Amino acid sequence: MSASRDEAGRLEPRVGPVPGGEPESHPYHHPAAGWGAAKSVSRFMVREGALADGPRAILRMNHENGGFDCPGCAWPDDTKGLHLDICENGIKHVTWEMTRKRVGREFFAAHSVTELSGWSDYALENQGRLTEPMVYDPGTDHYLPISWKDAFALVGRTLRELDSPHQASFYTSGRLGNEATFLYQLMARELGTNNLPDCSNMCHEASGRALQASLGTGKGTVDLKDWEATDALFILGVNAASNAPRMLTALAAAYRRGAQVVHINPLVEAAATRTIIPHDVRSMATCHATPTSTLNLQPRIGGDLALLRGMAKAILEQATSDPRALDREFIDRHTTGFEEYRALCEATPWREIEKQTEISRPDILKAARIYREADRSIVSWCLGISQHEHGVDTVREIVNLLLLRGNLGREGAGPSPVRGHSNVQGNRTCGIDHRPGPEFLDRLAEVCGIEPPREHGLDTVGTIQAMHRGEVKVFVGMGGNFALAAPDTPYTCEALRNCDLTVQVSTKLNRSHLVHGRRALILPCLGRTEKDHQRTGVQSTSVEDSMSMVHLSVGMRRPASPHLLSEPAIIAGMARAALPDSATPWERYIEDYDRIRDTMAQVLDGFEDFNRRVRLPLGFRIKQPARELVFRTPSGRAEFSTAPLPDVVPAPGTLTLGTLRSHDQWNTTIYSDNDRYRGIRRLRTLVFMNQDDMRERGLSKFDPVDITSTAKDGTRRHLNGYLAVPHDIPRGCAAGYMPEMNVLCAIGDYSTQSDQPIMKHVKVTIHPAA
Repeated sequence: MSASRDEAGRLEPRVGPVPGGEPESHPYHHPAAGWGAAKSVSRFMVREGALADGPRAILRMNHENGGFDCPGCAWPDDTKGLHLDICENGIKHVTWEMTRKRVGREFFAAHSVTELSGWSDYALENQGRLTEPMVYDPGTDHYLPISWKDAFALVGRTLRELDSPHQASFYTSGRLGNEATFLYQLMARELGTNNLPDCSNMCHEASGRALQASLGTGKGTVDLKDWEATDALFILGVNAASNAPRMLTALAAAYRRGAQVVHINPLVEAAATRTIIPHDVRSMATCHATPTSTLNLQPRIGGDLALLRGMAKAILEQATSDPRALDREFIDRHTTGFEEYRALCEATPWREIEKQTEISRPDILKAARIYREADRSIVSWCLGISQHEHGVDTVREIVNLLLLRGNLGREGAGPSPVRGHSNVQGNRTCGIDHRPGPEFLDRLAEVCGIEPPREHGLDTVGTIQAMHRGEVKVFVGMGGNFALAAPDTPYTCEALRNCDLTVQVSTKLNRSHLVHGRRALILPCLGRTEKDHQRTGVQSTSVEDSMSMVHLSVGMRRPASPHLLSEPAIIAGMARAALPDSATPWERYIEDYDRIRDTMAQVLDGFEDFNRRVRLPLGFRIKQPARELVFRTPSGRAEFSTAPLPDVVPAPGTLTLGTLRSHDQWNTTIYSDNDRYRGIRRLRTLVFMNQDDMRERGLSKFDPVDITSTAKDGTRRHLNGYLAVPHDIPRGCAAGYMPEMNVLCAIGDYSTQSDQPIMKHVKVTIHPAA
């Protein structure tokens, strides 16, 4: 078992599976998806023993009538009701959930927590589905069975005994359905705290804050029909082939109808080349691939703002001779701050733009020309934009560029953030927000008869720091693998161990069950593929995709264990135990989820007539005021921003490192140690580097290296013995897999604009291993 140590010498185990042979690295030249995806899925279903259940799930996933929503990414369902609106990673995610392997009391009796802590995370999750509630026994160092009644009593008693409700924090990974989300935030606020951190605090917080400041909405304004109508797509900081594979269908369709598709990313990922869509029978039969890009630009890590500024500068320069380059009518009628922004662009020299992007002026002008000549453009982005110190400024620069040509409030145009986890956007919509607005709290108070707290709560980083200081004593995690997903892994683990009680609501065993408080509970829940039986029958839950469509999801399978509870039922059980005098009808809500939706319809903007509308084909879309050119900003207009260009050029001898996922991985769940689209086999402890940077350090392929990060406070963190792998990445940049490399991002290294950990902008030095 290999491991890494931080500066204080604290040991953390390797995350991925133990390699089964010599590592390999070779260029990947094949189309994304296609037969490679089909073969990978087939092998995976054979390995998991899902040759019967897997195909059944494929035929029910993402269907508008009686199907379940993919628990993977948040890409919208096909507007045409496509019967195979699926992808490789979605099938793997579902098959992983449907495994026949089980983790029951016999397993925990046979293995102590200390022993399990030495296992890889792949091995932990590969044991199968959790089957009954478990409580940690410090005397034996084992988890023991506990009844649901006693588990809820332990949670309730511990919460009631706190000196302040702010000593508890309630985290969600984004997997909760909307109904469970609403109950979860209601419980926390009835207890008296807004400590509701979520995975958005680590992923898209910058996007929400930027869009709110520029447009008065925290979401994108486009839907899938806009993607089908646009003339130009600009895709920034997205590894679509792995993170949102169903986007490949939209990219291929855009190319075939003559739209321009520009990918902007330090790495040219597989989705930015060509694809064969698996449900396109003719293309599969002939192996005919469709290109998915017309231009690829590779800025240095963090250079996107300068690139966008360069495109805007080119548009403004063109407007001096061709007024049609700008939409002056739109700018004058709907925006404010244009003249200040134009002056800023004019004052920004091209040499500085080229320096910060490491892209030549002619190449930037190519992208600007595509944008100028397109009547309608969409700009889409993901974590490659948001997980930076200046993430908010960069997203606002995206909006600046869109405003110049009136690419807002009309078909085929607008901003389109790509959310990475199913229903993470719905979680925020339905109340998981540590900074709730007064209007929402007023309606919650009126409808639900509670007095919600008004002060802001703790986000993810704030929660970790407060646990570390001993100020948060109870941590409840709804889904995910918090110990590994968060930054500064050793610090986060220390924080969790400092709690009086940690509660993890999960489907499978993971590291967060082993890194626990003085008391700990594992509460197993239903998966999205499983039927949720309550008193009034099988229940449905709703989810919101990344383009604001809300639709129902209904499980298809018998639960993995008769002892599993749904997430709404678990939340209601904890709430009733912690709030014995509550007037909230927790039991009635669980009997029939329509009752939860009726309450949500009264509290949440856009959810009026919820129960009827969510049962429409494909559900309904939450209205976005900015899409209708209604801007809830202080000025009542869309607002140009004037951020200075940040200096993102690394100091001599240092590199800027960004963390990323492998293809055979979903968030912290690792299916294998392969990364097909980057040509990697049997290796996760690697660092991708530019060949010139490797040569400068005397490195050859697979040479072991030591990686050291230096935090803002001067402290250092280390990963030793990683293997250097040459890759097509700009000079001065490096990349490696999360969650292994999360150890390099210090808890204090978060954006001052968004409070997000800057996992895509870690300053490191890399040397041959000592």
